[in-house]
Amino acid sequence: MAEYDFDLFTIGAGSGGVAASRRAASFGAKVAICEGSRVGGTCVIRGCVPKKLLVYAAQFRDGFEDSAGYGWASHTPAFDWETLIARKDKEIDRLNGIYITMLKNSGVTLFEGNGRIIDAHTVEVAGQRHTARTILIATGGWPSLPPIEGIEHAATSNEALHLPSLPHSVLILGGGYIAVEFAGIFRGLGAEVTLMIRGDDLLNGFDDDIRIELAKEMTKRGITIISRCKPEKIVQGPGGYTVTDHMGREHSAGLVLAATGRRPNTKGLGLESVGIALDDKGAIPVNEWSRTSVDNIYAIGDVTDRMALTPIAIAEGRALAETLFNDNPTTISYDNVPTAVFSIPPLGTVGLTETQARAKFAKVDIYKAGFRPMKHTMSGRDERVLMKLVVDGESQRVLGCHMMGMDAPEMMQALGIALNCGATKRDFDRTIALHPSTAEEFVLMREKAPESKTL
Repeated sequence: MAEYDFDLFTIGAGSGGVAASRRAASFGAKVAICEGSRVGGTCVIRGCVPKKLLVYAAQFRDGFEDSAGYGWASHTPAFDWETLIARKDKEIDRLNGIYITMLKNSGVTLFEGNGRIIDAHTVEVAGQRHTARTILIATGGWPSLPPIEGIEHAATSNEALHLPSLPHSVLILGGGYIAVEFAGIFRGLGAEVTLMIRGDDLLNGFDDDIRIELAKEMTKRGITIISRCKPEKIVQGPGGYTVTDHMGREHSAGLVLAATGRRPNTKGLGLESVGIALDDKGAIPVNEWSRTSVDNIYAIGDVTDRMALTPIAIAEGRALAETLFNDNPTTISYDNVPTAVFSIPPLGTVGLTETQARAKFAKVDIYKAGFRPMKHTMSGRDERVLMKLVVDGESQRVLGCHMMGMDAPEMMQALGIALNCGATKRDFDRTIALHPSTAEEFVLMREKAPESKTL
């Protein structure tokens, strides 16, 4: 008789948990996974995927408007929110079904319900207890709400994907990637949009030049950005909501969206039963092998707050399965991870920002190019592109690539390969340009940006 019911029991069937479970099962482990919501997790069900589908929808307005400059007798047709949401929901249902099928075909047992750790080898789901040699926590993150009077009236990104109708105006609290992405979505679909941020600029942590230029482009599109502003109260009225800020000013909107960050989803896990304490960010501390303070309990993905990206959670999960069930000790690198913000226009970035590079290297060279993309010379749209290279001034190794503009996310995947191969500025310079393209500018920048000058 087996000592435990399962070799691995995973709590949370998001991208990381599913990847770890399937890989472990492929190595012969007996694996179970539980999920209290829908299989697929944040990214597939209520995050990256449905949000990008809405970004695509919002971008059509530009296409309709720009086509007139190319000879099309164009007008912007009527938009129907209900149709978009229904089509989006159908696609998410399809993906949810695919994930369930993948687990089944991999031999992973799925239990429906939230998992709670009873002891180091026992997980309870829906009143039933299951034992496992190894427990994996992959419960992801959840939207966090600021302590504001009346915050219960605000929607989060979860609810924003299921609104019954398109609001006539939206006030978004926050200036991170979720905030700017939804600002682009709602503005592109026709709503009036205001962003209320506590700091001076959007997107803390991104390269300064890129985030400042994005704010300019968003402003051109009619998005109002209120900086250095703290919301203090939200009141519901007959026509929508009123937000009062720290200066007593009132801001009205048909929808208030709280996009003030996400926190690791650890509520109700029973961590206290095995002595796992959370760090000051509410995350589960782990070592480079994703092991918690309990030897046979591991955690991956957003719940660890190492790097909150879906591909990172997947890589962590696969590395864990290789280590525990394939006799192949594996860790992952968090350097040069390409990422994107699907704002309108989008951002793409990989490697160090200028600020990060100057803190680590004695000499840093900066190359920048700002221009109107070829497409808009005939469309007439007033939208610019900004591209930037951050280079080690001594070794000439490229430390970071940053871009604002159409197709930026697509370019960053290939540039991430270059940076991971240790590409130098000379490698970029000797690469023949692909003309005419926007991407060619990354290999054509020759003049260093003056130290004190910004675009």
